[in-house]
Amino acid sequence: MINAKAFSKWTLAGITAATLVACGGSEQSSSTETAAAAPAKQETIEWKMVTTWPKNFPGLGTGAENLANNITEMSGGRLKVKVYAAGELVPPLEVFDAVSRGTAQMGHGAAYYWKGKAPAAQFFTAVPFGMTAQEINSWIYHGGGMKLWEEVYEPFNLKPLTAGNTGVQMGGWFNKEINSLDDFSGLKMRIPGLGGEVLQKLGGSPINLPGGEIFTALQTGTIDATEWVGPYNDLAFGLYKAAKYYYYPGWHEPGSEMELLVNKTAFEALPKDLQAIVRSASRQATQDMLDEFTALNNDALQTLVNEHNVDLRPFPEDVLKALKVASQETLEGVAASDEMSKKVYESFRAFLGKVSQWHDVSERAYINARDAE
Repeated sequence: MINAKAFSKWTLAGITAATLVACGGSEQSSSTETAAAAPAKQETIEWKMVTTWPKNFPGLGTGAENLANNITEMSGGRLKVKVYAAGELVPPLEVFDAVSRGTAQMGHGAAYYWKGKAPAAQFFTAVPFGMTAQEINSWIYHGGGMKLWEEVYEPFNLKPLTAGNTGVQMGGWFNKEINSLDDFSGLKMRIPGLGGEVLQKLGGSPINLPGGEIFTALQTGTIDATEWVGPYNDLAFGLYKAAKYYYYPGWHEPGSEMELLVNKTAFEALPKDLQAIVRSASRQATQDMLDEFTALNNDALQTLVNEHNVDLRPFPEDVLKALKVASQETLEGVAASDEMSKKVYESFRAFLGKVSQWHDVSERAYINARDAE
């Protein structure tokens, strides 16, 4: 049994000690607590993000800015990302090399710009008559696409992440009518990636221009036509002032994925929590950009048609069918010419087959029922 006197003594001692600590009566206890409570000084890491887009350009340029701001905020300022628009630090089409060699730690653009570096890269932006935004994101994150994308970029010391999607794009701006497949022959058109290879197959001349150069090239006749994105972006560029006909749908870019290039060495040097923040912010940016384009495209289209008298036209059905045949032949040719492209294309095609079957009884069936008279 505990002696009552001893119990009172111990209790009093305990209360006295607790009171001293709580009131700061013990200098040693107080200083120990202060040291324990003081947060360790965090290192601030500063990164550069170079982009292929004009400064603060709606949707694309602002998407890069929003992504950088989110990374900075989510990290509590431990990872600060400064954005450089096209031409501010490096030319727009040199983003890939700049991030690869470490001039900048991040780059925001589109993978099909780098097909000269790695032909398989273009499959990760858009494939003619390929996947929509919802489908390509599913393939990348749940169908093996990301693993292949990382394999494509491995030789360049780059880590790819998604960083936006425009949804289905428009077919483009033309200074002549498109009534048959023959109208593509001899056409000088700004159209990158696999869509450009289809145009070349049809006798046209694909030209890869950064966004900031498109209007002048179209206005001066350097090119006869251009695709860009869709009404929201096209209105901002004023393309309606330089071309007469606006065609749809964007057969060449049904769900264009934007990318965040990250220097792999720099990424792996980050603490694990900052790596997770970069990955999470990129996924958020992907969804946010798609939401923005979906919300704003129709209003911009109405402005183009009703206020600027744009001649909005669908591609003729027989032209679309012929483009689909030419696209399939082009894709098979690209796959046959490069082993990595073949590997990526086979994965892409297999996933598209599966997701199309599901969408026959889900998305497509529902939309048809919803919109039926």
